[in-house]
Amino acid sequence: MEKHPVLFVTHRGERHQQAALAAAPEMFEVTMLRTPPRQQIIDLLPGKEFLISERSGVIDGAVITAGRDLRLIQRLGVQSHDIDLEAARRAGIPVCCWPVHTCIMVAELIVMQMIALARRLRESAHIAVDAGDWGKPPRECDEDYFAYNWSDRNDQRSIYHSTVGIVGFGEIGHELARRLSNFDCTLLYNKRGRLNEAVEKDLGVRYSGLDELLAASDFVCMLLPWFRETAKIVNAGFISKMKPGAFLVSCGGSGILDEQAVAEAVSARRLAGVATDTYVYEPISPDNPLLPLARQPEKYNVLLTPHIGAGDAAAQKDERVADYTNLVSLINGKELLHRLV
Repeated sequence: MEKHPVLFVTHRGERHQQAALAAAPEMFEVTMLRTPPRQQIIDLLPGKEFLISERSGVIDGAVITAGRDLRLIQRLGVQSHDIDLEAARRAGIPVCCWPVHTCIMVAELIVMQMIALARRLRESAHIAVDAGDWGKPPRECDEDYFAYNWSDRNDQRSIYHSTVGIVGFGEIGHELARRLSNFDCTLLYNKRGRLNEAVEKDLGVRYSGLDELLAASDFVCMLLPWFRETAKIVNAGFISKMKPGAFLVSCGGSGILDEQAVAEAVSARRLAGVATDTYVYEPISPDNPLLPLARQPEKYNVLLTPHIGAGDAAAQKDERVADYTNLVSLINGKELLHRLV
């Protein structure tokens, strides 16, 4: 079988790389590089038929010129601001994006976390099934009678018109911003490299320094990956800069929360609530300080989920098969999906 050479550039770790390699159809010979210098990409591109770029990474005119044998540039994700589309068009090289299903699922979970915290969902759901004495007998409802808020829930809040700060703005941040657009929020973001003005306008987001973002946000969404410098970055000092009564939502890398500091902030009502899907120790340690709070939904607004944000197939071969869809389609003369050029 003829092998089609592919250069696959990613910033993701070994586990994700191996899943992507295992998913590659036999017709492809894949060279995988993690965060290579630009010159290495340029040196390796001649002779390659396909360039896969995962989530981000500059693909400028020089890279496209070096890829004179390319039949397709495939970006995994929806970010195309760092690809020179005009240079690709002049070179006659198709460019496609490919929405990442797992990132979309994480963004959906974050929206769910935000709504659940704002509406104190765990408390309300717990109270609703508690066979208590509500001070009034049940009565059949009709158009003129209903016992609105019969359990006297209070402090119900909303995402609508709130300020949402997104810390760490990669692929998941992009997907989250698009999903929050219909809530008419003010969206602030913070990342190492600011996006260009056109991308900010398209997403409806505004760049902010971290301290400014923390002070202004009703919801702080943590999407930073785990690195040594981000481990337990959400500590007492970080929380002290947050708007009093704000919500903290974390779907970033495991280990970015100082869980003791977060638990103390919730207990002291410094935070109105916290939702997290990732932890310092996984599976969650029995002595995690957030667990006792989560077991008291009538008292503390804490939502813990067991690292399910990306669904049940994250970092697995089956989830990565779609990475190669357009490559196979091109070889078989079929239409390319999500085409940009």
